[in-house]
Amino acid sequence: MALYSKEERYDEAAVQAMAAAYRKVIETCGEDPSREGLLKTPERAAKAMAVLTSGMGVDPAEILRSALFHEANDEMVLVKDIEVYSLCEHHMLPFFGKAHVAYIPDGAIVGLSKIPRVVDAFARRLQVQERLTEQIRDCIQDTLNPKGVAVVVEARHLCMQMRGVEKQNSVTTTSAFTGLFLDDPRTRREFMGLALHRS
Repeated sequence: MALYSKEERYDEAAVQAMAAAYRKVIETCGEDPSREGLLKTPERAAKAMAVLTSGMGVDPAEILRSALFHEANDEMVLVKDIEVYSLCEHHMLPFFGKAHVAYIPDGAIVGLSKIPRVVDAFARRLQVQERLTEQIRDCIQDTLNPKGVAVVVEARHLCMQMRGVEKQNSVTTTSAFTGLFLDDPRTRREFMGLALHRS
């Protein structure tokens, strides 16, 4: 029986540099990085950080351009409940939740899977939720040039739950709109009703 193996690719120089830094952090916390349980922790943490910040090397607009189609449809397209995992740039602790993204086409639509990929590309960086929400909106608006874009992100922040104020049930909601979602209250209400409806 073959042994399990999973191939992952990393910038080895970057991983080694981060691993050295994590080793120093472990030492500074008063732990022994040479003990069995921590022996490989610096490298594991470095690889995890490489994944969690992998959006820095991605062009989100190119993701959209790779699956752009000319279509006469002008009804709202909504992709809701997109999982979001990101790192707060203030404490480097995770925040996570859901994004709801809609646009009203104006001659062009995009493959549906590309919307979550754009969310991931911006989320996998050192972030703040407010900027993340606006970056998703602006990327879709600038690339597709639709009649409007709407983005709502709902997230829990471990920097609020594990430290500081320690409020376990708080959820932060941010929103960003362009075009019809900004100018037409009925369109915005329709989006909010569909996006935040819990079945």
